[in-house]
Amino acid sequence: MKFSIGDTLSAETTGNPLKFTPRFDITSPCVIVAGYADPEGRERLLGATFGSMQWLWSEIDEVRFDPHSRELVGATFYVPRELAPAQVCQGLSDDPRPQPAGLRADAVEEFSLPQATVFCCGSDAAELTCLRDLGALDGPLDARISIGPDVDLLVQGNAVVGWSLTDPARYLTDGFADPDTAPPSPATRLRLAECMELVSSPLVDEVMDQDADAWRRLRATERALRDQRDDRHRADVLHRVVSRLIEDYE
Repeated sequence: MKFSIGDTLSAETTGNPLKFTPRFDITSPCVIVAGYADPEGRERLLGATFGSMQWLWSEIDEVRFDPHSRELVGATFYVPRELAPAQVCQGLSDDPRPQPAGLRADAVEEFSLPQATVFCCGSDAAELTCLRDLGALDGPLDARISIGPDVDLLVQGNAVVGWSLTDPARYLTDGFADPDTAPPSPATRLRLAECMELVSSPLVDEVMDQDADAWRRLRATERALRDQRDDRHRADVLHRVVSRLIEDYE
């Protein structure tokens, strides 16, 4: 299959999806599907590859290809700050079935891949779906290309219109650390969904404006994370996020 990725580049699918375990760094927030483990490793990857990347003040996702084989070697997708309305997200479909595949670029050239602008994440955090805009929900997807474990590119009209991460709680971490290998608890999935809403518009704007109901929700989530007994590593990551929100706007 062939489709456009970004503003100028086309890519075709290959039989070599990425093998890296995704890392959902909720502090950024972003999803990293690459082999580096620190900022220096990221800089080395950027210097040895071509594709899209962030510049100062730019809002670009990073998709990097090997200059010799032109095959995909890593990607970082940034989670937008706006949560789509729940009734809109209910219109998301699981179809079509994901197709595991790598990507090969048509040419060795730099390009721009603007970040998604809106996301959906249900109350059970079963999937994090990030879209270029809500217009992507007006029609069916042409394909879901699984470029790595549980990470899909969403293709519509022969172009990438978004991406998704299945079971984001499983890959939850902060910074470049590897996620916990144990499965997440049901409580963690619920708290993750709450946190995603709390740090995103429109609810985070209400927190900043000292809205009483928003602050009750924020403090209830903080208390639940503080008291959670199982899956403590992920709970601690989420607790740091909501605690920082309280410290910044209290």
